[in-house]
Amino acid sequence: MNVLALLALALAPGVAISLYIYLKDKHEREPLWLLLVSFFYGGVSTIVTEIIRFPVNALMFTKDDGIMYHFVDTFFKVAFLEECSKFLFVRFILFYNKNFNEPFDGIVYAVMVSMGFATVENVLYVYQYGMATGILRMFTAVPAHAIFATIMGFFLGKAKFTHRKVFYYSVIGLLAASTFHGFYDFFLLIPYTPLVWIWVIVAMVIGFILSRKAIRLHQQTSPFI
Repeated sequence: MNVLALLALALAPGVAISLYIYLKDKHEREPLWLLLVSFFYGGVSTIVTEIIRFPVNALMFTKDDGIMYHFVDTFFKVAFLEECSKFLFVRFILFYNKNFNEPFDGIVYAVMVSMGFATVENVLYVYQYGMATGILRMFTAVPAHAIFATIMGFFLGKAKFTHRKVFYYSVIGLLAASTFHGFYDFFLLIPYTPLVWIWVIVAMVIGFILSRKAIRLHQQTSPFI
């Protein structure tokens, strides 16, 4: 498969999910330029993740075997660091933009940043491992990043418009997204238990149901209805 076809395969899921969330913003859609900037922030967050991961790997050294190593690696060195990197751009930059003017915008911006992150990651994986990996990730990793982002964005939307609980909902959003991400990676990558992929499907289904509910709840609380 040629380079352009691989690139299209890598870009397609992130772009499709971004468009889906944009169309779900029914009452007061965000400027396209700001969504593109948010997507770009997501790409930059991949670099931030690696910068943070270097000292964390040194400080949180665990023996490279056993279930505890796998738990620390997936929940903290992967899930939490990746979600934290994305969170920084949504919570401390986009959160204060004047266009963030309804609870649903928390989901929109979180998903856009997450899709930027997932797309850069997807391009690297597809070019390294080929078409089969791109097709697999189209239905697993990229939608999973969108689910984590929707959960985070739901709470950031509440943080923005619930007075005196900004810190509380922000932390809950980061921890909730990191927890779902951690469970997904833990069960996906664990080498010790047969048929463990069933738990990956369970985690994805639960996350998808919660994401749909989060989208619906924030759509119903828009001040622009």
